[in-house]
Amino acid sequence: MTDDTPRSPAPPRRLLIAILLASVAYGLLAMTVCLPSMPAWAQLFGVPQGSVQLTFSAFVVAYGGAQIFYGPLSDRHGRRRLLLLGFALAALGSLACALATNLTLLIAARALQGIGAAAGMVIGRAMVQDYFSGAERPRIMAYTGMVLGMCPPTATLLGGQVHVQLGWRANFIALTLLAVVLLLATWKVVPVGERKPSVHEHWLQEMFAAYRALAHKPVFLGYGVILSMCTGAFYVFLAGTPLVLASYGVGPARLGLFIMAVPLSYIAGNFLVSRLLHSSTEAGLALAGQCVSCLGLACALVLALAGVHTPYALALPMTLLGFGHGLLMPSTLSGTISVIPALAGSAVAATGLAQQLVGALGGWAVGLVPHDDAVYMAAMMLSCMLVSLGMQVVVTRLRRSQS
Repeated sequence: MTDDTPRSPAPPRRLLIAILLASVAYGLLAMTVCLPSMPAWAQLFGVPQGSVQLTFSAFVVAYGGAQIFYGPLSDRHGRRRLLLLGFALAALGSLACALATNLTLLIAARALQGIGAAAGMVIGRAMVQDYFSGAERPRIMAYTGMVLGMCPPTATLLGGQVHVQLGWRANFIALTLLAVVLLLATWKVVPVGERKPSVHEHWLQEMFAAYRALAHKPVFLGYGVILSMCTGAFYVFLAGTPLVLASYGVGPARLGLFIMAVPLSYIAGNFLVSRLLHSSTEAGLALAGQCVSCLGLACALVLALAGVHTPYALALPMTLLGFGHGLLMPSTLSGTISVIPALAGSAVAATGLAQQLVGALGGWAVGLVPHDDAVYMAAMMLSCMLVSLGMQVVVTRLRRSQS
């Protein structure tokens, strides 16, 4: 029994799932909806474009760093309390963004917005452990994956239209209203969790104790490696693909069409998982996803080495990467939070931070190699996924030995 086991009857299932998915999606919406507005901020505030990029960096750093605190605190004090706090901070940060009169204030407001939005990502995924079990748990994770796959392209498209029609501040006003709606929905629907008695005098001691307990679980560490390597491969794709496609003659206007191959196929993979769980094992689906991902990257590498330097020679194999990730991520995320159920929040936070760090390293490393073709990028991505595949085999054997 976790600290968030409701003392009253469980809330309506559909409402709970809706809040859970919206909580996880809010952070990505807040991260990406204003991307179309960023080029205009340089002229608006009279600053270099490089300075404007700090608004994005401030959000990402705050969003990733705050997760490490929300996890153990929600394990100790209950999901509902921390989720309410997160949406309150997100609403304040979004409103501050809408009212910002200079870039410095906007950067600070984006950081506050990121700190608040981080609660939804951690606690929303941890709530899957609290309220769902068995095959339903990876199924809900699959729904989460579909929502996350849809968020960046949808938010960017809508954000651009809102910017043109109503101005850049309207996007932040919409995020403020959405945060308030989610705060009220959380207060109304999510049950009050019981506080767990603590054996530590300070919350920092408790936080370190939670992460220390997880670090002593080889299965959890294995899942962490899998998630980190998958994220590393994806960040290499995001950072390297625009450069490779530019060398293939693809301009900014067509770039999104080819990059969309991965998130769309990722959604398809998650959807398939939600339908196959009644007839397939989680471990089998994850292993199949690993193999499909590696196959796609191997095809991209072989085509590049063979001198087939066309956008489709890169985009089509990458659909296999996205589809493979869609197959393996739901069961991997579900397994991560089930290693120590009482520390589900801490587990999500720890793996989330590891994913961001490895992903950032991959995004930086891809800039160190040539991009005249896809050889180096595909090789880096394939290396990440081969490590992930190897760790998948190890984790599967560990889980079998424990059952």
